Amino acid sequence: MAKAKKGKEAALDLTTEEKIKNAALKVFTKKGFAAARTRDISEEAGINLALLNYYFRSKEKLFELVMTETLRGFIKGMLEILNDTETSIEEKVEIFVTRYSELLMQQPDLPLFIFHELKMNPEQLASKLGGEGLFKSYFIKQVKEAMDNGKLPRMHPLHFIMNMVGLTVFPFIGAPLLRHLSGVDAKTFNGLVEERKTLIPKWIKMMMKGK
Repeated sequence: MAKAKKGKEAALDLTTEEKIKNAALKVFTKKGFAAARTRDISEEAGINLALLNYYFRSKEKLFELVMTETLRGFIKGMLEILNDTETSIEEKVEIFVTRYSELLMQQPDLPLFIFHELKMNPEQLASKLGGEGLFKSYFIKQVKEAMDNGKLPRMHPLHFIMNMVGLTVFPFIGAPLLRHLSGVDAKTFNGLVEERKTLIPKWIKMMMKGK
């Protein structure tokens, strides 16, 4: 009976901790680190402030944990796609664009949050993420082999990563300005993002052929 009770408490603790982290991500994403308050996070999580402070002693520690986990998840997802030995270069591009477009449509403020923090603390964050694996991925090996075989024009492989990420992510970073300048509403803009899931792989394919 005691063991069952202990297991139940552990499950409750894990649920509470996850609720706090999920709430913190929402609040930090919307407000940024400086403007976010621990009270905002506790209200978002539906718990009292004392309980939040029990799990996470400071806003700084909570932010560091949430930021690191978010970026690691972002990069881990990329590596899963790029290290798939069963897919071609073109298929990897299509999968990446589709998966991350859908993710960012659900969390449109996430890219701006990530890139702002990367700009503020690049060395600190980079040391914790293991992102160097992106440039040792199977995708990069495929690109280099395609260049050696004359199937792709010679260029630095980083261009392929930058094109994939930039074309997919930038619309979400620039959405407020793009919508204001173009006069399109949110529904129309989301429709354009949907179209880009098909268009971006075509554009990158043309770039890869040097046309």
